[in-house]
Parts: sequence; structure tokens; C-alpha cells
Amino acid sequence: MKTNDKTKFTVTHRILHALVAVLMTVLFITGFLRAFWMSKKALLTAVETTLNKQNVTIEREQLIPIARSIQAPMWQWHEYAAFALLFAFLARITYMLARGIKFPSPFKQSQSIKERLQGMLYVIFYLFIAISIITGFYLKFGDGTYKETAEAVHKWAVYWFPIFILLHLGGILWAELSAKKGISSKMIGGE
Repeated sequence: MKTNDKTKFTVTHRILHALVAVLMTVLFITGFLRAFWMSKKALLTAVETTLNKQNVTIEREQLIPIARSIQAPMWQWHEYAAFALLFAFLARITYMLARGIKFPSPFKQSQSIKERLQGMLYVIFYLFIAISIITGFYLKFGDGTYKETAEAVHKWAVYWFPIFILLHLGGILWAELSAKKGISSKMIGGE
């Protein structure tokens, strides 16, 4: 991010950055678990297999409440993190606008390719966060008309978030090895 004072990130800026990072990580982990390792199908299969080994037979339909009860605490964390992310995302956008903080324009030909790539990554990141928030809240509070589409789009986060993290870390490494050496310690320590 470019700021008027390139030597220091404010405490507010650093807290919002860390908050978004932590919340996105919680959302990714809980979403990933729900989609894969702790999906209803995976849990039903695990419970059914365990019961069969003990010669206990229960209809699959009777196991669904068990699977949902196992998922429930994890899903509550996902929802709490989603509400917190909505707040943090809006606070970060408001803070950036109020402070005049801008990231490089991806469309300005006079900027270096690195800066344009950085700008495009930020545009895509903020767009994807907004889409994830909108689809997530629609799934929670919407009327269900577009449930399948919203769910499919919402699940894209399982793919785009790790890609963003890798690109973000790559960009930090690139910056540390170039003219912006020390940007990591500035973001962490504010120096």
C-alpha cells in the first residue's frame, strides 16, 4: 500500500491488517473443514463405519443430526468470524478512504509492472472479500432463491484465499529484496 508517509504504518492500519488476516484464516480453515474433512458426507461415513464395526446398524437419515451436531461448534466460529470480518472490512475501507491511503492503480501505464500487479491483486482481493461477504450473508439471511449459485460462488474462497496468501507472501519477499526492504518490519512493528 502506498501512503503519504512511506516509512510508517499506523497502529490502526496494522491492527486492521492483522484482524483481516486472522479472520480470513479462521474463515478459510472452518470453510475448508466443512467442505472436505468434516463435510456431512465424510462425517456420516465415519460414524457409519465405526458403528458397523461394532455391529450397530442405524439408518443413514438418523445419523444426519449427529453429523450436524459435530459441525455446529465449528460453524458457529465461521459465522462469528464472518460478522467480525464484515466489521473489519468496512472499517478498513473507511480508514483507507479517510486517510487517503491508496494502492497502485493496475491501469496506470506509467507505473512499473510490479506496482500494477500489486494494484490488481488488491482490487481482486477486495472484490473477492466483498463477494464472499455478500454471498455468505445471503446464505445466512437470504430467501434461498439463489442458494445454489451463492453457495458455489461462496466456496470459491477455498481456492482464491490460499492463492492470495501465496501471492501476498511472494510480493512481500519481492519487496524485501528490492527497494522496499524492511516493509515487513514496518507492518509488524510500525517503524
